[in-house]
Amino acid sequence: MTFSILALDRDTGWVGGAATTGSLCVGGWVLRANPRGGASASQGAAPSTFWGEDVLTEMARGASAPEALPRVVDADAGRAARQLAVLDLQGRTAVHTGHDNTDVKGSREGPDFVASGNLLSSEAVLDAIADGYRAAEGNLPDRLLAAIRAGERAGGDSRGLLSAALLVVGPDIPPLTLRVDYSETPVDDLLSLHARATSGDYGDWVKTVPVLDDPYRS
Repeated sequence: MTFSILALDRDTGWVGGAATTGSLCVGGWVLRANPRGGASASQGAAPSTFWGEDVLTEMARGASAPEALPRVVDADAGRAARQLAVLDLQGRTAVHTGHDNTDVKGSREGPDFVASGNLLSSEAVLDAIADGYRAAEGNLPDRLLAAIRAGERAGGDSRGLLSAALLVVGPDIPPLTLRVDYSETPVDDLLSLHARATSGDYGDWVKTVPVLDDPYRS
């Protein structure tokens, strides 16, 4: 019921993801990121928020994405109804797509990114997300947003879209966590929210709060 992309920017160390779905509150369900571990997208017919959090814990302890994913997935008897994409801070990826998720389902992996989805209108959605990310310009949030926009234009969720989210973390930025929990035009609204959150007084204020590289700044 969801499509998402996770990506790493090696130049900045920023890592995160974007997601959208034909249901409510995709940001709270799907996206997780940690500047000490990487990023995850836990989605599917019966998504587990524990999966998304536990796999980050494994990676923060030193496991690679291909090592961390089976440690979380294999222990869960409900894995056939779940999908999990994982990206570590070295750009390695791993994906589990349970066979009970609704078609069209699948993933695309490339250097420093992974796109995944289920209940899609066609395989072309996954290709569009990956191609949209590769072709996009700007910083990591800009490229993630371009990727889900491309997926939407290629047909997106077969039911249409109702929510969208963006999450980016890094050593020198506070978490950029933006959510549109219900809208008839969630991707449009997420792009608008991102523009507001990164400009004006709010954008200036965000630059003063503590970050991993400077935990005491004010």
